[in-house]
Amino acid sequence: SYILSAYTLTVICLTAYRQVKKGIAVIEGKNEHVNRYLNDVSFRTHVSLYTSLAINVVYAIAKFFSGIFYHSVWFGSIAVYYICLAVMRFLLLRHAFGQDQAVEYRKYRLCGVVLMVLNLALTGMVILVVTKNHTYHYPGTMIYAMGAYAFYSMITAVVNVVKFRRHNSPALSAAKAINLASALVSMLALETAMLSQFGGDDSPLFRRAMTSATGGFVCLAVLGMAVYMIVRSTRKLRELKESPAVQ
Repeated sequence: SYILSAYTLTVICLTAYRQVKKGIAVIEGKNEHVNRYLNDVSFRTHVSLYTSLAINVVYAIAKFFSGIFYHSVWFGSIAVYYICLAVMRFLLLRHAFGQDQAVEYRKYRLCGVVLMVLNLALTGMVILVVTKNHTYHYPGTMIYAMGAYAFYSMITAVVNVVKFRRHNSPALSAAKAINLASALVSMLALETAMLSQFGGDDSPLFRRAMTSATGGFVCLAVLGMAVYMIVRSTRKLRELKESPAVQ
């Protein structure tokens, strides 16, 4: 029955994919906005950033009020983290991608610096949660909504980082790096909540070990991205400054 179910699901997904592609092709031929969204990378990226910004702000507000309601320093800190990421997205939205490499690399480096500072705060938050063994519960089925958001963010962030690497736009790369950092923190927050809500029989030592491992990985990953962005942008800006074409 499992094999039959898997086969049926595969057929349904493939059929749905073909039908969706046909529908998009029809809409693309009739609607100029859809056609522009599908073919204009800069426009599509701006739409994606605006959408991510809106979702990010809503998520940050939800975390902020959860922190107040549950008297949770962790929720409040996560809210501040997401608000800072939203500010960086807003700064990137005020720029047309692919036009001025020097300006884009400066913003790319600025995003790296901000990510490094935020990572210090994130490391402090992880240490606080591990040492104090803070736990909390989401009301009702709210944890499933947060889980869906976390997995959606992680999948789309990884896909976009790989997909948009071929575009020669540092600002665009910075936007995708911000999305990935946001998704990693969402997964960390989800893990801490799930260990608290569904790990009732687990020992505090196990919860601390899991949070330490995941938190350490997230902090190192974000730090690695920040250092890479700063070093790469500094080197590229030096090359642009020394290039005869720019002079």
